[in-house]
Parts: sequence; structure tokens; C-alpha cells
Amino acid sequence: MSYWDRRRKAAATIAAGVSLAAVCKTFGARAAVSDFSLEIAPGEIVCLLGPSGCGKSTLLRLIAGVERLDAGRIAIGDFEVASPKFFMPPEERGVGLMFQDFALFPHLRVIDNVAFGLKRLGRETARKEALAALARMGLADYADSYPHMLSGGQQQRVALARAIVPRPGVMLMDEPFSGLDSRLRHAVRNETLAILREVGATAIIVTHDAEEAMRIADRVAVMRAGRLVQAGSVEELYQRPADIYVAETFSEMNLVPCRVISGWAVGPLGRFRAPAGFEGEVTLCVRPRAIELCAANSGTPARVLEARPLGSEAHVELCVQGLETSLVVRLQGAAIPAQGAELCIRADAEQVLMFPKQAQQA
Repeated sequence: MSYWDRRRKAAATIAAGVSLAAVCKTFGARAAVSDFSLEIAPGEIVCLLGPSGCGKSTLLRLIAGVERLDAGRIAIGDFEVASPKFFMPPEERGVGLMFQDFALFPHLRVIDNVAFGLKRLGRETARKEALAALARMGLADYADSYPHMLSGGQQQRVALARAIVPRPGVMLMDEPFSGLDSRLRHAVRNETLAILREVGATAIIVTHDAEEAMRIADRVAVMRAGRLVQAGSVEELYQRPADIYVAETFSEMNLVPCRVISGWAVGPLGRFRAPAGFEGEVTLCVRPRAIELCAANSGTPARVLEARPLGSEAHVELCVQGLETSLVVRLQGAAIPAQGAELCIRADAEQVLMFPKQAQQA
């Protein structure tokens, strides 16, 4: 009996690792995925993060077997599932796939949607397993309903139940929360995360929302133009981004040009110690919350262009000499300055990121 047959009949999910080695996929002259390599541990939740068109969904489809790769290798557990010389069909890969639009069959009842992938178990056994999955989602009372009778959040949970009921070793989810409103998205996302932790499957989730990735992932893989830019924990990517692109992915940034002189980066916001080896022109990345007001003549002079209250904080745009664009600041617990007011600001050196200028151009 193969690993895949043992896994399908197991009483609980057997999480499988996923190995991606130099994976490439092109459509005509366009490279959708280029030289992508990543190791995902069994039971790990990884988010593929990046803007639309960066190759996230294509990579997910390559793992699922919906698309064939052009170069590289994909392995799930100890088994190679895709290479230029070998292709394992999707139904043999032991993965659950959840699409952005849920892809429920409108003509089937909820329970039949969930039991659709359990035909090998026999009708009664499949129904029992499907009912158990719906009960876990809090949807047992809707077993005989049709998808159009459910809310968006309920449809999402039905799609999740259908994906996990075969107990896949790997769950693949393509923008699973994007079609929900903000309040429902938060609740359903938390539910989904709890279920993924409960069943213990490895999960790879596509999203373009950095906050969402930070909330649910053990690790985040940031993509750009089909390539992996950086992968790591949320703390690592936030505190030590590989370049300006990654820094701006996780936070709004003020980009401040500076020049390194005798080990110090000197620019419109003052002097900051430069890392060893930095020379010439550099770019400071300064988060809006890393800038604070200070006493007159003890910081950088600035003039208020716009100030708007945002609940517990204020969004302020400042004009600073030497900067071509306005400086965005988030002030907390302080009186909102008036438009046109003159004031002094200071950037917290501990929160300033610095990159060579060519990193910004790249």
C-alpha cells in the first residue's frame, strides 16, 4: 500500500512537507514563475504574498497539478510529483485545493458538495464523513440546503469542509477570504486558522494582503515578478527586510535620500549611523510611526500640509526641506497640529531602515 493510500484512509491528517526547487513556468513569452525555491515543513502555514500578477496563483496551481511546470522540481512528502520528465495527476497528490470563488456545485446540496471527493469510501461512509466535517464548521443544520441559500461566510466554510474532509496532507488556498466584507473576513479567517491548526495539515495560502499574511502565517514568502524575494517569519521580514520592496510590502514607508559621509548617512532628517560597507547614496526607509514631534530647535523643521484624525491617532503630511515628496507621519496621543503650523520632528534611529540606492531602483 502506497503512502498516498495510507494517508487517505488514516483517522487523522498526516501533514506532508512541500519542496520547490528552481520551479519555472512560462506562458508564451511571459515568465509567470522563475527559479522559485522554497522548503515548507510538515504542518507549517505559509503565505505567498505579493501583488496581482506576481505568480502566486500560478505557483499554487503548479503544486496542485492543475498546471505543468517547465523546469525545476516539486515534491510533496518523500514523493516527487512534478518535473520536466514526470507528472503526477492532481488526484494522486494528496492535496486539498480551495479556490477564491469557492467553486461550489450549485445543483448539489451542501452535503453532496462536501462528500464529492469521497466517492471511494462508499455512499454511507462518505455521508457520515461529510456530516462530521459540516458539524465541525457549525453547518450541520444546512446539510440539505443549496449553496445559493447560504451567506458568503457559510459558503466559504462549506468550501473549506469539502477541501479538508479527505484529510489532505497539504491544503492549498487561493485568496480564500478576498470575497468577504471586512468584518466577516476577520471572523472567517480566525475560524479557518483554528481548523487548519486542528487538522494539522500543511497549508499554503495565496494573498495580496500583508496584514492577513501577518495574522495567519508561520512564514511568509514575498514574491515579485514570479520570483521569491524573501521568505521568513513575520518578525524577520518586518524588522530585517531584504530590500525596499519587502519593507514597503509590510508597512507604509517614507523614502528619504541620503549620502554616507564618514560612516554617517546625512540627509533631510539628520544623521544616522550607516552599516559597515555602505558608501555613497543610500535610501532611508522611515515608517510613519517612527517619526515624533520634538522641542523647537532640537530636530528637523517641518510645516504641516494636512492633518486628519483617525480615531486614536492622526495622519499628518509634512513638508520638509530637501524632500521632493511630503513626509507622512502617524501621531498618537498628541494634539492634532493645525494646517500650516511650523514644528520640529525627529526620526527614531532604532526604527530606521537603510538600503543602497540601487536597491530602490531594482
